[in-house]
Amino acid sequence: MDKRDMKPARVFEQFANICEIPRPSKREEKMIEYLRNWGASHNLETKVDKVGNVLIKKGATPGHEDRLKVIIQSHMDMVCDKLVDKDFDFDNDAIQTHIEGDWLTADGTTLGADDGIGVAIALALLEADDIQHGPIECVFTRDEETQLTGASGMEAGFMEGDMLINLDSEDEGQIFVSCAGGRTTMATFHYEPENAPSDYFFIKGWIKGLKGGHSGDDIEKKRANAIKILGRFLYKELNKYDVRLAEFNSGKMHNAIPRDGQFVIAVPNEAKENIRADWNIFAHEVEEEFHVSDTDMEFGMESTDARTVIPQNIATNFIRAIQAVDNGVFAICQDKTLNGMVETSSNIASIETTNGTIKIVASQRSNVMSNLENQCNTIKAVFELAGADVEQTDGYPAWKMRPESKLTKIAVDSYKKLFGKEPVVRGIHAGLECGLFSERYPNLDMISFGPTLRGVHTPDERLLIPTVEMVWNHLIDILSTIPTK
Repeated sequence: MDKRDMKPARVFEQFANICEIPRPSKREEKMIEYLRNWGASHNLETKVDKVGNVLIKKGATPGHEDRLKVIIQSHMDMVCDKLVDKDFDFDNDAIQTHIEGDWLTADGTTLGADDGIGVAIALALLEADDIQHGPIECVFTRDEETQLTGASGMEAGFMEGDMLINLDSEDEGQIFVSCAGGRTTMATFHYEPENAPSDYFFIKGWIKGLKGGHSGDDIEKKRANAIKILGRFLYKELNKYDVRLAEFNSGKMHNAIPRDGQFVIAVPNEAKENIRADWNIFAHEVEEEFHVSDTDMEFGMESTDARTVIPQNIATNFIRAIQAVDNGVFAICQDKTLNGMVETSSNIASIETTNGTIKIVASQRSNVMSNLENQCNTIKAVFELAGADVEQTDGYPAWKMRPESKLTKIAVDSYKKLFGKEPVVRGIHAGLECGLFSERYPNLDMISFGPTLRGVHTPDERLLIPTVEMVWNHLIDILSTIPTK
C-alpha cells in the first residue's frame, strides 16, 4: 500500500505528527505540551488538570446545538518495547513507521497506535470543518498503560459530556460495552550476595523471539511466557544438581506477556555438560509444546563470567515460587451475553535482579471483583510462602455492561447502515479507563471501539490501515445521529 492510499489522510497526518513526540507512560510531558499548544493554535478551549489529562472542547456545528454532548476519549501514552538488539531511546527518538501490505508497523519498536491512533482520530475531528456534530469534548488521559493514574486522578467535573466514546479498542467491527478490573502484585526477595564455590562453572541461559502480547487481550491464546519457561527449567535442574542462581531477568511491562529473558547460574564443573544436555532436550520439548503460537522462539546457552550468587535458601524459594505461581486463564465468564470470554486471569510479567533484590511484577484481571480479589490473594500467598515481601496496588474497577445503553443502540444501527452487517457487541478482558469513569460518572453512557491492531505491547505491533477509515466513518455517522437533550 502506498502512503497516498492511507485514508483518511487527515487522521494519518495527525498520527505521523504524534509519532514524532516521545510519550512513554509516566513521561508524557512533551505530549501534554503538544496537545496544549495544538488546542490553542486552533482557537479551541483547552485545559489541563493537575495530573496532566488534557481536554479540548469544540462547539456544535450550526443546527446541532441542542444535541447531547459527546466525549471522545483516548490515552496519550504508549508502551515502550523494542527488539533486544534495537538501539532506540523512547525518551528522545521518533517512532519510525513502515507500510507492509495493508499494515502499518514500526522499525523494531512498538508502534504506539495503542492509543496514538485514537488521539489522531480525535485531533482530526477537532480540526475538521466539514463534519456535522453536536458539542464535543476530546479528552486525552495520561499513564493508561501502567497505573491508569490519569483516569484515576481526574478532577471532579473535568468532563461534562452525556455520552463517551472510548477509542482504545483493537478489533474493528466489535463494540465493547464492559471490561475487566485489574490489580498488580509486586513481590520482592531481599538477600546478601555471596560467592559461589571456587570450582563452580557459570552458565548463562536465555530465550527470545516469543510472541508475547497484551496480558489481557491475548492471555487465552496459549502464548509462551518467558518467565514461566525459564523457571520450569531451573526448577527441574534444582532437583538434580546443586544449582546456584546468580541472576534472573525477564519482561519489561506489567501488562505484557514477557517475550524474552535470561538467567545466570553456577553449577559444579562435573554437572555442566549434563545441564547443557538437559537444556537442549528441554528446548525441543517447549518448542513442540508451543509450535502453534510461538514459531520463532530461540534458546541459547553459553559460559559466562563468574559473579556473586543468591543465597541458596532464597534462590530455592524464588525458583519454587516461579514454578508454582498461577499464570494464564483462571476462569471463563458464565454470562452468555459475554460470549464465553475470559473472566479471570493472571500474568507474571517481569523479574529484575539487582544487587540484593529480586523484584517480581504480576498482573491479575477479572470482570468479577470478588474473583479478582481471590486471584490476587492466590498470587500473594505463593510469594508470601516463599518469603517475599508482597505489595498490591488498589487497581481499577470493572466496567459493567449497561443493558439500556442508548449509545450502544446508536452505534449498532450506524454500523449496520454503513457496512451492511451486524457488529459484535461484547466485553473485553483487558482494562479500559471506562471502568474508572463509570465510578466517577455513574450516569455516563459509554462504548469503546477502534481500528484493528495486532501485536500490541510488543515490537510486532501493527495497525490494519483500511480499518482506520471504517472507524472514522463509523464515528462521524454516530455523531450525526446523537439525540437532542
